[in-house]
Amino acid sequence: MTGFKEKILCSIEQSVAAQQQLALESNVAFIEKAAERIASCYRNHGKVLIAGNGGSLCDAMHFAEELTGFFRKKRKALAAIALSDSAHLSCVANDLGFEDVFARGVEALGQKGDIFIALTTSGNSANLVNACKRATALGLQTIALLGKGGGALGGMCDLELLIEGFSTSDRIQEAHMTALHTIIEIVEEHLFWSVQQSSREDLVQEVLSTCP
Repeated sequence: MTGFKEKILCSIEQSVAAQQQLALESNVAFIEKAAERIASCYRNHGKVLIAGNGGSLCDAMHFAEELTGFFRKKRKALAAIALSDSAHLSCVANDLGFEDVFARGVEALGQKGDIFIALTTSGNSANLVNACKRATALGLQTIALLGKGGGALGGMCDLELLIEGFSTSDRIQEAHMTALHTIIEIVEEHLFWSVQQSSREDLVQEVLSTCP
């Protein structure tokens, strides 16, 4: 035994506590609304742009690949881009400053009706604040997954999820990823697996004809 049992159990309990916040009525409503908006975006031939720093950028890439690939079952690819291209990031950071790396990506790739999602545990990253401002100016819908009180980004986006009570990023990011997985699951239900139409096969064919 290494003597770390209590520390391990504490970490697990903290992770569970962070993710239990997702069951709050306001957070369930956020997930439902975010999924509805993303599904509607795809029905209207839009796309999703996602950004974050460090581990949150890894989560952005994960979220994007679940949409361009698939989550629960095989289905048509959905347009999603994580703003993670290293050449773009280093070019803009070198020429304009790191605070503009995501705003330039939004300007280059975003169109009215698309959705921009910011992942940040602090809400104070200037590059994400600037990206949300640029997205709003260009007519994109904005969604933020936040922590630590929301920071400067709090109140700026159309939809926001806030994981509270943690001073470190890891627990917040774990809850964010659970929220993102759940959003993808519900987006797929909206677009492909809902049984409210006459049959699943008819619904899938309808969606395949309208998605980009």
